Amino acid sequence: MVDLAVISGSGFYDFPGLKIAEEKNVSTRYGDVTVPTGNWGNKKIAFIARHGTGHSLLPNMINYRANLLALKALDARAVIATTVCGVLDASIPLAKPVVFSDLYFPENRLPDGPLCSIFDDRGSPERGHLIFARPFSNDLRKQVIEAADEPLTEAVYAHVNGPRFNSKPEIRALRKHASFISQTAGPEIVIAGELEIPIALLGFGIDYANGVSDPSTPVEVLRSNLLKSKGIFLSIIKKMLKNYEIPEFEGFIYRFDQNRMGCPDVKTLQQCLKIYWRFLASDSCLGTRSV
Repeated sequence: MVDLAVISGSGFYDFPGLKIAEEKNVSTRYGDVTVPTGNWGNKKIAFIARHGTGHSLLPNMINYRANLLALKALDARAVIATTVCGVLDASIPLAKPVVFSDLYFPENRLPDGPLCSIFDDRGSPERGHLIFARPFSNDLRKQVIEAADEPLTEAVYAHVNGPRFNSKPEIRALRKHASFISQTAGPEIVIAGELEIPIALLGFGIDYANGVSDPSTPVEVLRSNLLKSKGIFLSIIKKMLKNYEIPEFEGFIYRFDQNRMGCPDVKTLQQCLKIYWRFLASDSCLGTRSV
């Protein structure tokens, strides 16, 4: 069992202080993945640098499905993913950590074209619909928020497929729905959900997206913020691990019962209602403004 898996992004290619005990070679139906695992205190940690050593993988080259299936095979109980972001709202300061509350990823496709799903085996008993009030674990988010120094907490993350950056008209459209943007975390959020692994996304704004600020963010500011991000992410994750408790998965996979012609049973209806009531009690339903 792995207590917590960390998936890191740009500028965050190792985990200083993590005593690597083993590098697990995991075979999945989407490819093989090597996952370093080690101990942090009495917690077992798995670490995946999604871009590989020296940023060898651009966002369109990452095998998202294999990475998450490998973590599932290692019995990872939760995932914290990190991402450096472009900021879509000029009123939000740069270089401030954010614990995302929701996702904007309407395309729902992997960068090379296939739908972003592990449910691609027709007739498989595991196939189903991922249903949630929000895609992130409330319990895990609370633990990350408590470990951070007053992060932004009601922010929508927008995923776009790269590797190119977005045009000004594209950014204007995205600003209607989200406050931060990057090219990597969307598939991880969706696939973790389909695998019923609780996930939280920790972000750090390093520049303003194309057309958001005038003048645009200087390159030296972007680079400086990128260098800061690893230390901020590590500080939050390490602090959280001191009192970390394994969260429960809060979403639901609606699977089809062939014997009932697709009709839900009582347990399915109870789980759907639980998610519905959780949504009604959430800030998004009550109209709280999100940044």
